[in-house]
Amino acid sequence: MNQETKQCQNCKQGFVIELEDFDFYEKMTVPAPTWCPSCRAKRRLAARDFRVLYKRKSDWSGNEIFSIFSEESPYKVYEVEVWQSDKWDPMEYGQEYDFKKTFFEQYRELTLKVPQPSTTNWDSVNSDYCTGAAGLKNCYLTFVATHNEDCMYCALINDTKNSIDTTRTESSEFCYESFGVIKSSKVFFSSDCEECVDVWFSKNLQGCMNCIGCVNLRNKQYYIFNQSYSKEEYKKKFLEFDFGSVKNLENFKTKTEELFAKNIVRYAHGKHNFNVSGEYINNSKNVRNSFYVNNGEDCKYVQYLFTPSSKDCMDFSLWGDNAELIYEVSSCGENSSQIKLSYRTYRGSHNCTYCMQCASSSYLFGCVGLQKKQYCIFNKQYTKEEYEALVPKIIEHMDEMPYVDKKGRVYKYGEFFPPEHSLFSYNETLVFSDFPMTKEEALSEGYTWKEPDQKKYKITIESKLIPDHIKDVGDEIISETVECAHKGQCHCKCTSAFKITKQELDFYRANNIPIPRLCHNCRHVLRVKNQSPMKLWHRHCMKDGCNNEFETSYSPDRKEIVYCESCYNNEVA
Repeated sequence: MNQETKQCQNCKQGFVIELEDFDFYEKMTVPAPTWCPSCRAKRRLAARDFRVLYKRKSDWSGNEIFSIFSEESPYKVYEVEVWQSDKWDPMEYGQEYDFKKTFFEQYRELTLKVPQPSTTNWDSVNSDYCTGAAGLKNCYLTFVATHNEDCMYCALINDTKNSIDTTRTESSEFCYESFGVIKSSKVFFSSDCEECVDVWFSKNLQGCMNCIGCVNLRNKQYYIFNQSYSKEEYKKKFLEFDFGSVKNLENFKTKTEELFAKNIVRYAHGKHNFNVSGEYINNSKNVRNSFYVNNGEDCKYVQYLFTPSSKDCMDFSLWGDNAELIYEVSSCGENSSQIKLSYRTYRGSHNCTYCMQCASSSYLFGCVGLQKKQYCIFNKQYTKEEYEALVPKIIEHMDEMPYVDKKGRVYKYGEFFPPEHSLFSYNETLVFSDFPMTKEEALSEGYTWKEPDQKKYKITIESKLIPDHIKDVGDEIISETVECAHKGQCHCKCTSAFKITKQELDFYRANNIPIPRLCHNCRHVLRVKNQSPMKLWHRHCMKDGCNNEFETSYSPDRKEIVYCESCYNNEVA
């Protein structure tokens, strides 16, 4: 079959299906998609909760619990410990397939019956207020994270310790208010730094130590604003900056932003790659149009595959870990293969289609919450022969009687779950960070929206009344309810108020960092606001005399001076 251009069912824009794409669809026994890659990514990311926790009652015990599902959610929710136990049996909710109804209508009925876990937080210690996580110890409000210790208000981090307010950080420690940090220690107010130590307000550094306000440096020490200093001069200047003061800190941040605006950027972040396109791709081969990928091979249109490795996958969002032959899936990993059109199907699962919250299982179709099962359809047990006879009939029925959503979009076999059937609202999910939309825009595309809960905090101190310098903040601050400076009047899902813990206060004092004036939600949104979008533009290198072309996430209307890899490497010190 030759290359084909189709019109997206959702956005009505044209998109191209390449010859190798058809080969993959044939391998996975699925039809070609009817939504464009961007709309498919949004639909998958809108299935994944992100940085939300609510108080609600358990449908198992009646006790008040913290959950990723709000009290208004239509789904049954059990404590995660109960959900993982043998105290209940998801097979009790099994149902016969009804050929008089569409598949997605019946699947919706099943998801409303089968309980969901209150959080997705496995094998963690003293980290109850976290979700999308595994192997945490002493963490608080940390999301989509694995094997971290003593971290707070973080997201998308792995193997990180003693850090606060970091996003997309790996194998690092003692970091604060930073983004894209790898194998580093004591990185503050910085982004895209690797193998660095004691770095402040810097960007795109590698192998650097004792740097302040620097950009595009390699293997440097004692630099300020990209200028070299002696060790003694550096220490003196560092003390003069006195970042323990909010006023000093904000003034310095403004100066660094001016410096960054005048410097070049590499067309894409990543290293040790062969034949890749996208952003933040490392140690990968033949990975195309993808974002945030480590150790990927032969993948296309994938996002957030951090844990090694993923191979031969398309349209796959989160998380990897030896995953292979995955298609149109959100949240899958841990030695799983041949998973398609599913959400949270993991831990050695194989040959599962249209499944949700299933683990260590194989040959499932349209199942919810099953563990260590085989040959089930809609949570009902079949023999191998019965299963293999019935599944083709269901697929045929899905094509003959497709589901049509409220926007008139048609869902035959091969489509991911309709947005209106997502477990979460648009602004409760990861998609809200990567494809931000207003309530009106989200509703117009068929997603749901969660109105913010009315906060009833009794604020005891206004943020403007906190002492300017950390040295002047007393222990009593941990007893205060601090007003967020945004006062809920922003688009950051502001909590309007927040608390300072003893662990935080000790961290701020030890590193001479002032008390934050914004809640953790506002801090997160502002920290990642300048990250590259999940979209590529075809551009030319902006270096005079260079004719190299590339695909980049820097749009033509941005201010950055974008260089190809060769020109960038020639100029970076």
